[in-house]
Parts: sequence; C-alpha cells; structure tokens
Amino acid sequence: MRDRMEAWLDAERDRIALWVPVAFGTGAGGFFLMPDPTQWIAAMLAALAMACAAAAIGRGGRAAHGVAVGGVLVAAGVAAAWWRAEQVAAPVLARPVVAVVTGRVVEMEALVARDLVRLTIESDPGLGLPPRVRVNLSTDDVPKGLGEAAQIRLRARLMPPAAASVPGGYDFARAAWFAGIGATGRGFARVELLSPGAAQGSLRRRLTAHITDRLEGSRGGIAAALATGDEGAISERDAEAMRRAGLAHLLSVSGLHITAAVAATMVVTLRLLALWPWLAIRVRLPLVAAGMGALAAIGYTLLTGSQVPTIRSCVAALLVLAALAMGREAMTLRLVAAGAMVVLAVRPEALVGPSFQLSFAAIVAIVALHEHPRVRGWFEPCEEPRARRLLRGLGSLLLTGVVVEAALMPIAVYHFHKAGLYGAAANIVAIPLTTFVVMPLEAGALLFDTIGLGGPLWWLTDGSLRALLWLAHVVADAPGASLAVPSMPMGAFLAMIAGGLWLALWNTRVRWIGVLPIVVGAVWAASTPPPDLLVTGDGRHMAIRVGGRLALLRDRAGDYTRAMLAENGGTDGEPWLLDDLPEARCSRDACVATIDGQGRRLRVLATRSGYQLAWKDLVVACRAADVVVSDRRLPRACRPRWLRLDAPVLRRTGGVMLTLASGRVRTVMHPGDRHPWLVGAKVAPPSTEGTTPAIPFRSRHAGALIPRDGHAAL
Repeated sequence: MRDRMEAWLDAERDRIALWVPVAFGTGAGGFFLMPDPTQWIAAMLAALAMACAAAAIGRGGRAAHGVAVGGVLVAAGVAAAWWRAEQVAAPVLARPVVAVVTGRVVEMEALVARDLVRLTIESDPGLGLPPRVRVNLSTDDVPKGLGEAAQIRLRARLMPPAAASVPGGYDFARAAWFAGIGATGRGFARVELLSPGAAQGSLRRRLTAHITDRLEGSRGGIAAALATGDEGAISERDAEAMRRAGLAHLLSVSGLHITAAVAATMVVTLRLLALWPWLAIRVRLPLVAAGMGALAAIGYTLLTGSQVPTIRSCVAALLVLAALAMGREAMTLRLVAAGAMVVLAVRPEALVGPSFQLSFAAIVAIVALHEHPRVRGWFEPCEEPRARRLLRGLGSLLLTGVVVEAALMPIAVYHFHKAGLYGAAANIVAIPLTTFVVMPLEAGALLFDTIGLGGPLWWLTDGSLRALLWLAHVVADAPGASLAVPSMPMGAFLAMIAGGLWLALWNTRVRWIGVLPIVVGAVWAASTPPPDLLVTGDGRHMAIRVGGRLALLRDRAGDYTRAMLAENGGTDGEPWLLDDLPEARCSRDACVATIDGQGRRLRVLATRSGYQLAWKDLVVACRAADVVVSDRRLPRACRPRWLRLDAPVLRRTGGVMLTLASGRVRTVMHPGDRHPWLVGAKVAPPSTEGTTPAIPFRSRHAGALIPRDGHAAL
C-alpha cells in the first residue's frame, strides 16, 4: 500500500503544492469552528504531534513528507487566526445607549439608494465609548463640509454589533470585530462640525460622486461599483435582481475588473510606446507594458478599498505578469494557490466569508476545467472557419459558466439560502457586455470628461447599463430563476467543499473519489427539512410554519428582518402574517398557533406587545403551550411543557431555530464559546442619560390573551 501510495503521489507531484493553502485554511477554519482556547491549543498540539510522528516513523517518501508539512500548516493556520483575532482586539459597547459622540471621521460612505450616509468615527478618548464606532446619518442631516478627517460632534443611539439573528444568519459581530468597530447606530440631527474635513474628499469618494452625477439611479450605482467598488447607489430592487440572476459578482471588483484594467493598460502602453521606433528597437516593450499593468492593478486595488476579492485578483494579476515576464505559463492552479495563501496569511478571517469562498471557488473551477487535457483539446486555437471558431468560443463560455455555477451553488446556498438556475446562461451575455462594452465606454467617458467631451460616451454607457439591468430583471423574473433553500447543515457544506477541492486539485483518476462527498453533501442538504420555528435573539420577531406557510409574528418587522427570516426559513418571497392565517389566533398582545409535522404537534404561544398581561391568564396559557416565546422576562410560574424562550434565556442562546421533523433545536450561541468577539473587553456606556431602559411591562392597559373576534385564544 505504501508503494502504491508513493507511486500515486509521484504521479501527482506537481499538484501536491496546491494543498498548502488548503491545509493552512483548514487550521484557520478550525479556529472559527472550535469554541474555546483549550480546543485551539489541543488542535495545534495534535497537528504538530501528527507532523512529528510522520517525520519520525514515515521512512521518508512523499506521503510522510506531505503529512508532516500538512500538520505544521494546520497548526500555523490555527495560530494565525487566533493571533489575528487578538491583534485587532478593541473594546465593544456593552449595551445600547444614547450618547454624544465626538471624534474624527475616518471613512465616509454615501448609501444613495437608502438616502443615508455611513460614517466610521474614531471617538475621542475619555468619552467612555469604543475607539471606533459606525453611525448612519440621514442625507438631510449631513452638514456642509463634512468629509473624511473632519472633527464632528453628534448625538446617536448606539448598540453593540449584532450577532446573527438566527442560526445560519449573517454574523455582523464577528465581521465588526475584525474591522475594529465597537458600536453601531443611528445619528440624530443636529450634527456639529468642529473642523471640516478634506475639501475634496478621497479620490474614491470624488470619483463615485462624479459617476453618480453623470448617471441616474442604479445605473450610476453599477458604474460606480465597476470603477470604485462602491455599491451604495444601487437600489435594493435592482441589487436583488442581480443576485437572483446570478450577476451579483459583476458588482464586486474582482478578477474580471482587474483583468480588464490590466489588459487595457498594457494595450495602450504598447501602442503608444511602439510609436517611438528608437525605443521599440532598444527596449522590451512587453516588459514595460507588464510593469505598467502591475501599477494599474495595484492602483485599482487601492482605489476600490482593498477588499478580499480585489486583493486576491491583484495578487493573481501580479503573479501572471511576473510569469509572462519570465516566459512561464501564466494561468495555473499554482498561481491561484499562491494568491490564496497570501490572502489567508494576511487576513485569515476572510476564509469564513462568502466573498473569499465565492471568488476562489470560481477561479479554481475555471482553471481546473481548462487545465484538463480533454477540455484543452476541445477549445485550443486551431485553423478553422470563422463560424466554427465562434461556435467553439460560445461552447467554451457556456461550459465554463455551467461549471462555475455548479462550483458556486453550495456556497451560495449555505450563505444566502438561494440557488440560481439560469446564472450560466445570463453570464454568457452579461460578462462580455460588461467587459467589452460597459467598462471601456465608462473608462473612455471618464477620460474625455477631463476635457469636457464625455457626454456622448456617458450616453452610450447609460444605454449599455440599461441593457444589463433589463437582462437581470428578465432572468430574475423567469419562473424558477431562484430556488429558496433552508439553512444548510455545516457538515453537508464541508463535505461538498472537501469533495470539490479533491476533484479540482488532483490530476489522476483518484480525483473522481471527490464525487462521493459531493453527492453525500448534496443529498444531505436536499433532505434537510425547513425549520418550523425561528426566533430572533431579542425575542421580538418570530417566524412559524403553519399549514405549510411561513408566517411572521409582528406586522411591523422591517424589510431586513422579513428577508432574513424568509431566507433562513427556506421561503422565496414575502412571508405571511400570523393574523392572516386561520390556523392561528391572535390578539393585540399575543398569538397562539399549532405546528404539525411528522405526527407531532406543538402549540406555540408568543407575546408581541409591551403591555402588561393578566398574570393568571398568562400562567394558564403557558401551561397549555409547548413553547412560549417572549421578548420580556416571563414570571417563574409560566411553565410551558417544553421550551420557554423569554428574554433571559435568549440572552444566553441568541436566536433559536426549531425543526420538528428532526426534533433538533439550534442556537446562535453555545455554552463555553470563548471567541474574542463574544467575550472581548466591554465598554460600559458613559451615561444612562437619554437611554431607553428595558421595560418588560407597561401599564396603560392590562392585555388579555383574547383575540379580536372575542373567542378565547386557548
């Protein structure tokens, strides 16, 4: 067996290095999955012990060497993620507060579509606030002269960065920890400008404003996103259409945009320098053009905010240019692995974000597909009629789109709970339209604006963006364009990722073993039943599946809450309201509904107002219910038959998801979880003046569990 393994690894010797970022990423991912320092240390010691054992008893060979290096890399990944989490440590606000914030604006982002301006402020020491807070302001409340580096004073309602509202939701607390943000909130007028900021603002902000002035609405937002990475001017309706059509990747500055910028720079440089015969004879112009392309890639990355996909694409572009300069093959999986390793070494937290996963999954799928000898033989250039060459090019694009969609689907389902079905076909039109029409026209318009002649090109850019949005809406509105999927189990997701990596990174027939975990993960995910009950961490909002329909407890839930509960509940579209369902009985203060599934029935009671309830009625209702949900502290006498999810319990568990078919209850927080963003240093609010205390009961009326039609709820 050892000889056969060595023979196989010898045949795969050029691919073994591709597993370096995978091993490092496994360790970094383990840091986020394991709950406490004891397990992090144990994982590092176990990995190092495995490495030592392989070195000691492995008798040499590629297998022993690979296991030894892999163990060291896994331990290094855990250590790097742990070190990074401690390095960015900053105090976090302990509880909501209304406070006066004084400090310097370090970042200003216009959210035009929402009529908001988002400020990141470095608060002055001595205020008792976290060092960095993020505040949203209404556009009308922004004073003239406000910009980056301005000193301001404003009154704001601040709160700690929120953890995921329900299991499977977006964990903003973790993202804010690595961004150094200790509080978020909403500012009130009036905003006092103590000293103005930069007269013109940053180049990125000025360029974004210039583009949105030339193009209206979401078209200006998409154009700004292509140039600067700022998506704030895109309306939610158009952004949702882009997501459902599988075109959202066009809005994130990544490989497509970096490649276009580098290619355009190199072509222009070569054409201009070739006009000087003396220079063309004596200097290697392709090398000079590659250097200018590298500068363009770095500048574009800095301009667009240095996000993870942009950094990955910039690193890849620089490596491609270096390979071209040395006369080596440019686009290989080794280049992709090098880019991944650079990103993980600098920002290991990027591993758990959808941006990193989607961007690297796409590029790995593309390169692995076109490195396959059979695919390369199908689509390599050859002498043939132009029509056949065009058909082969379209076939290559279609095959690539299908493979990329298959690679991205598990990631999209896991993070966004939706799977696009027509994305490959839409991208066949959208990618060439964006690359060869929209971006060149926009670049030309910006260039000619320097001499005041950009108007005609802006008109053409506007028309091409209208075509892109039309395509997005047509595809998004098509039947079955987007399939809603309930929250995927972590095990199913990891199985599909592991299988995909095994299939893409090896080259011999052994690679096909990777199909097995992919199939297992897909079947596991497809057979996972949708949740029957979702409760947010504050207890205010609940979604319950009654009669096969997902319904909300409160009719005043915001758009974000509605969308989040619908997505995690596996529902595509607007959820119902409990008041509108005949299976539920609701009063102004409470609702009662029954969940049926797998031969089991659960009666759920949920409060939905802040008014005082009659104590005896509440106790009787609790005894008749299996599950009680409330955003207040319920009396001890309230004892349901199974679960009591009131304010004290939800503070310990976070959001809750209940699936009746499996009898499983999932929570956002887990006992013993010691990740820094959960247990980091807390800042007590500086003052309770102006705050709204948590009042479990208000006494304007004593509500009873009686619905509006006068019949008893229980």
